[in-house]
Amino acid sequence: MAFEGLATRLQNVFSKLRGKGKLTEDDVNEALREVRLALLEADVNFKVVKEFIAKVKERAIGQEVLESFTPAMVVVDIVNKELTDLMGGSQSKLARSNRPPTVVLMVGLQGAGKTTATGKLAKMLLQQNHRPLLAAGDIYRPAAIKQLQVLGEQLKVPVFTMGDQVSPVEIAKNALQHAKDNGNDYLIVDTAGRLHIDEALMDELKQIVTAISPDEILLVVDAMTGQDAVNVAESFHKQLELTGVVLTKLDGDTRGGAAISVKAVTGCPIKFAGIGEKLDALEPFHPDRMASRILGMGDMLTLIEKAQAGIDAEKAKEMERKMRTAEFTFDDFLDQMEQVKKLGPLDQILDMLPGANKMKGMKDLKVDDKQMARIAAIVKSMTKEERQNPDMLSPSRRKRLAAGSGNSVQDVNRFIKQFDDMRKMMKQFSSMMGPKGPKALKNLKGKLGKGMKFPFG
Repeated sequence: MAFEGLATRLQNVFSKLRGKGKLTEDDVNEALREVRLALLEADVNFKVVKEFIAKVKERAIGQEVLESFTPAMVVVDIVNKELTDLMGGSQSKLARSNRPPTVVLMVGLQGAGKTTATGKLAKMLLQQNHRPLLAAGDIYRPAAIKQLQVLGEQLKVPVFTMGDQVSPVEIAKNALQHAKDNGNDYLIVDTAGRLHIDEALMDELKQIVTAISPDEILLVVDAMTGQDAVNVAESFHKQLELTGVVLTKLDGDTRGGAAISVKAVTGCPIKFAGIGEKLDALEPFHPDRMASRILGMGDMLTLIEKAQAGIDAEKAKEMERKMRTAEFTFDDFLDQMEQVKKLGPLDQILDMLPGANKMKGMKDLKVDDKQMARIAAIVKSMTKEERQNPDMLSPSRRKRLAAGSGNSVQDVNRFIKQFDDMRKMMKQFSSMMGPKGPKALKNLKGKLGKGMKFPFG
């Protein structure tokens, strides 16, 4: 997770507070000093940090905290609410015009992932039963038009192009007419990137805005550039009056300060977050859920939504029965692995579980597609009988599995042990995936949406 370092620091601060029972004003001041340092190290804008700490302090040294039976929990709740407000308070949804098509203009610097974000947004709209049209308005970068066309082919989404000899303003105007004529309810216009804020290209963007009156002007920024991303957002907003920001590479090894600062500095809400390279790796940005994840409370709402969209209900019923009756085999494990892969990378799923970063062995767990393939190779090297009965796997059989799957014997031994551990862990999900799964998910989501919280840590 982008905020891993910040999350660990903050959770350590609040662990110390919980150990004190009653809190003094000095305890709160010391904790907030550490919170301030943690935010600054995460590259959060220093003015934003100063205002944030002042707001938290004002509330945290009030009577409700110092006289509470659980003062540390009250402080955590205050930080959670203030962090949520700092990032925008509530989800800012994509606009939808009363007179289709809704026009979305994608802008940003080169290298931020703008064209890919355009494709990801189209995929999200497709999943919501919309009919998007993509328009190739970047006539300057070599292969930019081709890149968008390839994305369109992958998604089976039409791409409007007039080549690279026509002005982007004309392309945008013609794309809008094409969308109207062909019943597309969203038009997403990809524009030229720039290495820095360039006056000529900025003027061109202003002309496009005048020509097609977009409902959304979304700035795509790279979260890994930290405070620079906020500065870029501020510059673009002054000239174009942005309606929102798309943060890309939020899954990368970044300190995450851009996500916390951008709304406070620019007034522009973050609408989407890119959390991977695949075309479905774009999520609506929920400030409350992100704050909850940073503070180690998990993000069960997003996990439930992913489960509802990705889990095969019939397979889930059968899997839940096998878990309850201890019939879970290596074949079932392969099926389950495919189901889990649909939810996204395992480390991202674990980020959504309350307190998962404190669970033994979970903190450093990173599972990529190559590792999943190596595990699948071990299972596929087993005989039918071995897959059904793990107890058959003697040392000589394990040696054969290692040779057959291209792994070491230690890898095979480790996996078999993890298989047993995972069986135990998956029992925690059995109620979510059982015969009452869809109803249970819906009920739990409703309770969470009304403010039901999981215990901290």
